[in-house]
Amino acid sequence: MNFEKGKLPGQARERLVVIGNGMAGCRAVEEILARDPDRFDVTIFGAEPRVNYNRIMLSPVLAGEKSFDEIVINTAEWYTENAITLISGDRVDHIDREHKCVVAASGRVEPYDTLLIATGSDPFIIPIPGHDLDGVVTFRDLDDVDKMLAAAEKGGDAVVIGGGLLGLEAAHGLALRGMKVTVVHLMPTLMERQLDEAAGYLLKTELERRGQTILTGANTKAIHGVDGQVVGIELEDGTRVKADIVVMAAGIRPSTGLARAAGLECERGVMVDDHMVTSDPNVLAVGECVQHRGLCYGLVAPLWEMCRALADHVTGAPTGYLGSVTSTKLKVSGIDLFSAGDFSGGEGCEDIVMRDAARGVYKRVVLKEDKLIGAVLYGDTADGNWYFDLLKKGESVSDIREGLIFGQAFASGGVLADPNAAVAALSDEAEICGCNGVSKGTVVKTILDGACSLDAVRSTCKASGSCGSCTGIVESLLALTMGEDYGGAREVKTLCKCTSFGHDDVRRLILEKELKAIPQVMQELHWSTPDGCASCRPALNYYLLCAWPGEYVDDQKSRFVNERMHANIQKDGTYSVVPRMWGGLTSPRELRAIADVVEKYEAPMVKVTGGQRLDIFGIKKEDLPAVWADLNAAGMVSGHAYGKSLRTVKTCVGSEWCRFGTQDSTGLGVKLEQMTWGSWMPHKFKIAVSGCPRNCAEATIKDFGVVCVDSGYELHVGGNGGIKVRATDFLCKVGTEEEAMEMCAAFTQLYREEAHYLERTAPWIERVGLEYIKEKLLTAPDAVRQYAARFGYSQQFSQDDPWAKRAQGDRRDLHAHIATVRPMVVTPQMENA
Repeated sequence: MNFEKGKLPGQARERLVVIGNGMAGCRAVEEILARDPDRFDVTIFGAEPRVNYNRIMLSPVLAGEKSFDEIVINTAEWYTENAITLISGDRVDHIDREHKCVVAASGRVEPYDTLLIATGSDPFIIPIPGHDLDGVVTFRDLDDVDKMLAAAEKGGDAVVIGGGLLGLEAAHGLALRGMKVTVVHLMPTLMERQLDEAAGYLLKTELERRGQTILTGANTKAIHGVDGQVVGIELEDGTRVKADIVVMAAGIRPSTGLARAAGLECERGVMVDDHMVTSDPNVLAVGECVQHRGLCYGLVAPLWEMCRALADHVTGAPTGYLGSVTSTKLKVSGIDLFSAGDFSGGEGCEDIVMRDAARGVYKRVVLKEDKLIGAVLYGDTADGNWYFDLLKKGESVSDIREGLIFGQAFASGGVLADPNAAVAALSDEAEICGCNGVSKGTVVKTILDGACSLDAVRSTCKASGSCGSCTGIVESLLALTMGEDYGGAREVKTLCKCTSFGHDDVRRLILEKELKAIPQVMQELHWSTPDGCASCRPALNYYLLCAWPGEYVDDQKSRFVNERMHANIQKDGTYSVVPRMWGGLTSPRELRAIADVVEKYEAPMVKVTGGQRLDIFGIKKEDLPAVWADLNAAGMVSGHAYGKSLRTVKTCVGSEWCRFGTQDSTGLGVKLEQMTWGSWMPHKFKIAVSGCPRNCAEATIKDFGVVCVDSGYELHVGGNGGIKVRATDFLCKVGTEEEAMEMCAAFTQLYREEAHYLERTAPWIERVGLEYIKEKLLTAPDAVRQYAARFGYSQQFSQDDPWAKRAQGDRRDLHAHIATVRPMVVTPQMENA
């Protein structure tokens, strides 16, 4: 359509019909009126029986913070003053493009020269049983709010399905109205489209502190009712939640029904060009119903930009709409949250993260090629608009990079061009460490008195020794005070580059601060990256499993791929699997099962491993679940040749067959393997039992080795037969098989509880010393029994010991083990790997 600005004297106005009396339709009309008020006779159809109001302010209305009158955008007087015909409460049912008119539900026919479709979006209704019960509502308009308010007047329980922006705002409003609210969200992170894991965790924690129940990773199976009225929901795992009202806030879809029926080109939304023109040059579209350059927008900022481009076009201006960079804020009082741009990271991206646990502040900015491409702010959003402006400009921020994370005041003023300058400007009375009440003057005096490293400062005056939030400031004071003499080296090796804490400090603080989730650890201990790295996530997952057995749920995505898939990836992209053979023993049934798998899946190689097992090579990834199903059917489970866990127990034939055998080494090996299999460890763990001092099973280069002698069993620890060969240290000698098993369980548990993640027993013992091991196990009264009980070996344990409780609850027929440790069989995670 060719629009020309202005008209000849006496020329009739063009007829503009707008379908949609919402924010997009009316804003487009406002923009047109501002440019050329005499161009159109305007008629607006609205399905709702009211004037135009601010839909994004429905949340404050629900929460009781605003009234409807306060969110009205265009009053009845506005329509009259601008000669606009408003037809409210009469939905348009049909667009007749041939005759250029629209037909409303009332039968009213309205001709047009130009048609503007601004139908917005429709709430997505999950098609589950019970979705049409009375009491199931959406959250899109004032009528929905009225239904929720009516339910809240009666009190009771509310369930909100969807933990996105609208869902959380609905939950907040209902909670303020006195209802007991449960939020059910399919994804593991709230507002996952706007927030990263860390910010999502903080939001969840705050909402739970306010009394809401937040269920993430929860899929709704059905909505239940009695006599047509909703009474509750049921989740896929069988959990039932009572509900007097259920709010469906599971997402929106562009409302394209009218446009599709009229034959306009549609995909997810109504297709438009840069001037908001559809496939029909006489029909325009704007707002949430449109698709522009492959994208549909559900936020208000793009809507305004579309309307400006549309108005420019119809009034003759050459500009166009090029797409939007979006930002999000949560309208929940007392929660400051801001998100903008792309924070998914990836190749070429760099994260700058600041965490202040004491204030509940988390900030993350994402850079690529020295440009800001994303930002997430929680707890302090004062600089949100500034970051958003930088993001939209797309200019280099290299000159303010050092102070970027601290906000506009610091970065723009150049205060942090030297990161130490702000610290140098602090007075001696300024508090550096809030946890321990240490001032700058005290830290400086500590350094001058000889504490020349971070660890020395921590041990002397305790600054940065607790939560760690002031670590960077203490390091700045070290650099300022010592000058060139400060090398910056830390005595304790950090867990990884994401943190200033070492393994021991992380394990200690997880217990002291009762940290029970990976995002919580990262927030409280001030991780410098948003989601950790390949080094720290598996370590944190393991430490949390150790710290909170029975409470913490193993995080599969923090496992190495081999552990998730129960197979070793090979250089050609195929996998090898190792079924377990207890103590190296096998049977005709097991051998047939292996042979059948090799033939069925065309495995090109079967090899005997160094641990006396059969390794099946060349298995395709897609065949892994079926391979394990076939092996499981024969009673075979994973040999764990690919996990940080027990690998194998190697044995010789011992006294049953060997002329020199002194004890039943094979039988003991089977028992030890059944006792320890499936147990997660800091690193791979190998055991061997030799039936005599000739040591055919090579027990003296294993993590735990048993050498049978005439008078009993010699126990050895800390061997390694890998790249760096290390012979074992002699731990002790015991007289019975039972004692040997109990000592193995005790040693293994001590290693699990105290070693660093990815630290084999050999370097662990070299680090702490053999005497320390002996003191822990052999000197302390009843220590062996207690450690063995925590491993799950013995029934004789304290009922208050969480390790033991978990062991008791998950004891299996063939073994007793801590069930923070999963039996290695086929799992859903494996199938989805």
